[in-house]
Amino acid sequence: MSASAGTGVFVLSLMSIPICYLFNSLVCNNSSTCCYYSAEAFFFAGCATFIFLVISARFILKGKAPLDSLFYVYAIHAFFSVVNLIIGLEQDNIIDGFVTFYLKEADPHINTAHGHMMSYWDGCVHYLMYLLMIAAITWGDNFRAIGLYWVGSFVMRSIIYLLGNAVGKYGTEIGPFFFLHLLYVAVSVWACFRIFSLPSTQTVDLTNIQEAPRMTLFHRPLDLCFIIYLIPAMTFCVFRGLVALDCSNTLCQHYAQHYEPYVKDPSAYPKIHLLVSMLYSGPYYVMTLYSLLVPGCEWMLDLTLVHSGAIAQAQFSHIGASLHTRTPFSYRVPVDNQPVFLLVNILYAVVPQILCYRCTTRPAFFLRSTPDKKSA
Repeated sequence: MSASAGTGVFVLSLMSIPICYLFNSLVCNNSSTCCYYSAEAFFFAGCATFIFLVISARFILKGKAPLDSLFYVYAIHAFFSVVNLIIGLEQDNIIDGFVTFYLKEADPHINTAHGHMMSYWDGCVHYLMYLLMIAAITWGDNFRAIGLYWVGSFVMRSIIYLLGNAVGKYGTEIGPFFFLHLLYVAVSVWACFRIFSLPSTQTVDLTNIQEAPRMTLFHRPLDLCFIIYLIPAMTFCVFRGLVALDCSNTLCQHYAQHYEPYVKDPSAYPKIHLLVSMLYSGPYYVMTLYSLLVPGCEWMLDLTLVHSGAIAQAQFSHIGASLHTRTPFSYRVPVDNQPVFLLVNILYAVVPQILCYRCTTRPAFFLRSTPDKKSA
């Protein structure tokens, strides 16, 4: 298949730059614009319509686009990822005049420290994943692994952001964009289910599958290190959940005051993050311990991809927002305790990525040694 379709999507995503600038210029120069809700709804509706028309004219009518519907979903997502990157850059005053009107009049959630970090994650990491998956679709390659990583990242991002918007400080200021975002999430959830239904093309030699279960834990030193890590990680996960629930224990109160005061931020994003991590990562760590001890847990291969994507997104936003100037000074991590905060939280984010890499590159231990099964 020609690579012109994938190249077209990349060019289309970059078209968001002049579109944002043009629309911002028109709105800012139009003195008759008095209803920000109408302008905001018009902005996103206009972008969606434009993308639909361009994709239809450029790809469908010329017959060069892949038949996979995920291609079009990721094409639209890539467009909005660049928009989010523009939002992040303008919030940091690196650029100006692209989304000034939107940042001034939109729902206040996007201007929080969490919304700021989320814009950067979506504009950089998600954008890269969209381009990789679009390229894979264009070339006929399998993209299930990247897709599962994106599933975890996107689901975690959506849960924290939507719940934080609803119950946090600005819960009474939800506007039309919130409901437009729900539509965006609904389409993405459909894409998540599509990714899970894709077949895996990973092949493993049958001999390796049969020999892997015979190796004891002491013959797998890396897995032993993971097990040693998982126990304190699970404890830390539950502990932070208790901190988010305002546990009256002295240790919890001390931690919240001196190491992660951002938990008390009225935006509610940090509390949602810690609670979701406790309810999601806690059981995951138990299942991972089991899968590292008992061979043949095939579900581990998909689960570790989803979890590593989720924990990477959540920790990036949490660490960044805890130190960000948009967070009130009283809720930022004290300077003296920043090294401990960074060490613990970065370690908590990085080790799952290493575990994911181990499971993806050497999956034999997690596969069942049936004579007729050679692939995961």
